[in-house]
Amino acid sequence: MLLEVRDLCVEFRTRDGVARAVDGVGYAVDEGETLAVLGESGSGKSVTAQAVMGILDTPPGRITGGRVLFQGRDLLTLKEKERRRIRGAAMAMIFQDALSALNPVLTVGDQLGEMFVVHRGMSRKDARARAVELMERVRIPAAAQRVRDYPHQFSGGMRQRIMIAMALALRPALVIADEPTTALDVTVQAQVMDLLAQLRREYRMGLILITHDLGVVADVADRIAVMYAGRIVESAPVRDLYRAPAHPYTRGLLDSVPRLDRKGRELYAIKGLPPNPARIPPGCSFHPRCPMAQDVCRTEEPPLYEVPGGRGSACHFWRECLRG
Repeated sequence: MLLEVRDLCVEFRTRDGVARAVDGVGYAVDEGETLAVLGESGSGKSVTAQAVMGILDTPPGRITGGRVLFQGRDLLTLKEKERRRIRGAAMAMIFQDALSALNPVLTVGDQLGEMFVVHRGMSRKDARARAVELMERVRIPAAAQRVRDYPHQFSGGMRQRIMIAMALALRPALVIADEPTTALDVTVQAQVMDLLAQLRREYRMGLILITHDLGVVADVADRIAVMYAGRIVESAPVRDLYRAPAHPYTRGLLDSVPRLDRKGRELYAIKGLPPNPARIPPGCSFHPRCPMAQDVCRTEEPPLYEVPGGRGSACHFWRECLRG
């Protein structure tokens, strides 16, 4: 297994108290596999990724438990110097806001080339040549000329391609893409997702795709993990989950996606709001919004039950949910 996250817990100390942003999360991704992590904003998707990458802001956040096994090594036991050698070279991250992630006062060529200078000891000239190759690889037109341009001179889609090029510069074994299609139009979204899928196949890398858009992952993911209030509430192969979700929250997310066969009908919305991480309700955290909630849901927190077909569901009534 390339990456295995086991029972990861992350807390933030706030004015409202201790917020458990990640509460016992566990998932795995293998070489050449794509795992999509879905959920509403605030569900803990990005915090989990930051903890895995070792870029969590501390304080106020801190990892309070769990293991992160990457190629057999527990990253949480390594010193920062060792983690820094792994970041970028063996595992990399694509951030959702490329304009904020890129340095506005450096050319894209300098930023891409820095990876080779720092990790490979290349000269600036050789690093610039590799930067041009990378830009061509992610289909940026006139790369030899545009390598001297600054981030603000590129469109949103082109900036995202530069972020992808930067993440793949050293051919890492694992890439985490944190909502890489945010703020892009649907045509550019499709191009970015196609590019990621092609590069994943070519490099045989593991890919963790973080998103709240079910439509984005339908054709590219192998497995899906659905997060709610800091926990994994369902995990399944992508086709099984789309065909028959085993958790009411997943069913609500699927029902809220616009469909051509529902033209003219009111779009479904999950009632209520996600809970405050510092005030998670007792029992099942989804029960205040769940149409299937019963008394047991308000008092007993469901474990991640094993569901036939290599699936998991944190719902007391997963059988009923599967039957629709």
